[in-house]
Amino acid sequence: MARQRFVFGPFVLDAGSSALFENGLPVAIGNRPFALLQALVEAQGQVVPKAALMDAAWANTNVEESNLTVQIAALRRRLGVSPDGEEWIATFPRVGYRFAGLLTIQECEAPIVNAGRGLGAEPSIAVLPFAYISLDPEQAHFADGLVDDLIADLSKVPGLLVIARHSSFAFNARSTDTQLIAKKLGVRYVVEGSVRRVAGQVRIGIRLTEATTNRCLWAERYDGDLADVFGLQDQVVHKVVAALANVLPLGPGFDHAPRRRTNIEAYDFLVRGRVLVMHSPAGNDLARTLLAKAAELDPNLAVVYAWLAVSHYNAAVQYGEDIHANQALGLAYAQKAMSLDINDPTAHSVLGFARLCEGRLEEAESAFQTALRTNPSHADTMVNMANLRVLQGQPHDAVELAENALRLNPYPPGWYYWDLGFAYYAAGRYVQAVKALRKEEVGRLPAKRILAASLAQLGQLSEARQEACRFLEINPGFLASRWAASQPFKRDEDRQHFVDGYTKAGLPL
Repeated sequence: MARQRFVFGPFVLDAGSSALFENGLPVAIGNRPFALLQALVEAQGQVVPKAALMDAAWANTNVEESNLTVQIAALRRRLGVSPDGEEWIATFPRVGYRFAGLLTIQECEAPIVNAGRGLGAEPSIAVLPFAYISLDPEQAHFADGLVDDLIADLSKVPGLLVIARHSSFAFNARSTDTQLIAKKLGVRYVVEGSVRRVAGQVRIGIRLTEATTNRCLWAERYDGDLADVFGLQDQVVHKVVAALANVLPLGPGFDHAPRRRTNIEAYDFLVRGRVLVMHSPAGNDLARTLLAKAAELDPNLAVVYAWLAVSHYNAAVQYGEDIHANQALGLAYAQKAMSLDINDPTAHSVLGFARLCEGRLEEAESAFQTALRTNPSHADTMVNMANLRVLQGQPHDAVELAENALRLNPYPPGWYYWDLGFAYYAAGRYVQAVKALRKEEVGRLPAKRILAASLAQLGQLSEARQEACRFLEINPGFLASRWAASQPFKRDEDRQHFVDGYTKAGLPL
């Protein structure tokens, strides 16, 4: 049975994966606000009595009704107002609440790439969002930052496949069925945790579970000064690696490199900034402001400059903002990051993307390979390398890279499907290209030209021309010949393959 998704404004609630998204990005909200929201949207505009909501959020638990009021208030703050300026949730005094916004219900199709396929041979792990024991949104940023860093550190462990952040955060911190989540993500091990930060102190509770047997391999609680949080992070990584030592192909000399220390204020700006980079044009602008503040507080923190590089390339490529200026700044920040930390995988990945945009394919190859040596589970790098393989005339290798990236990031941002469709088309797998490029997450990106070409190659000319017209509405000056001249294909037959599909679809030569 297909699972349902409830779409309202910029939000999507995926009932099957217990996940909430805003503008395509996972939203970390507490267990009970999510349960209340799900109960409200599933009622489809009907009033939900208070008792039913209490059962949804506090099953088999006796709590005061005032707790419901507090959680509804927190949920309203997180959702904001609808595009019409109205509250999403209406109150019916002494009765209950009703979801009052415009709601669309969708049936979800199966994923294009099976997350479980290909992950069983090697140890694989997902770090789920940590619960934060407070309604303070600042604690949410801090908890999410710790998870981001733990994912990044575990991704550097040889032989361990680590699910990307975007997909881990598709599941909120309530984790009622760890085995089901592990199955959906295609992993054998799951890390769960909680964070409490109060008055200069931090408490981190963490648990490592073997999901297939639901057996706890290790659990511990850490208490310490907030200033020592980076040392606590290192301890957690060591303990996870030690618990998996018997299944990891670690050499006798392997040792996790400790995380570079910084002051906690700079760290707060970093974790708040990097999560906004792919959020929206406005979010990306705010991200740069926050990251610049982190750099001001700690000018030697390489990861800040790496994320500044990502932000500027995102502005140029995703949003078309001051393309040349943003690309130049992105390259400069990537080089700055590497000057401070030659092993920063994000910096190498951004440098590879920069060289790819410039058509310097050999330099792009070198940078991507370095990024993957440092972080073998860096799914974003794999997807970008898939683009490189298409240009190098290796479409089947491109497909393998893109599919592997989706196994590590099975709930990806839309541009993954664009790159996967690009690779499928190059490999002559037009049916798969159409399926990938019709994913809702792709939106109306330039991927529509590849969709039109794929449909044309399948002989579905009427649909192909419709997609070509939609593409030209956004890109009225597009010429297939001009596009072809700008692409650094190593083989002319690969370039002509795309031009052939474009012209069959009715795009101007």
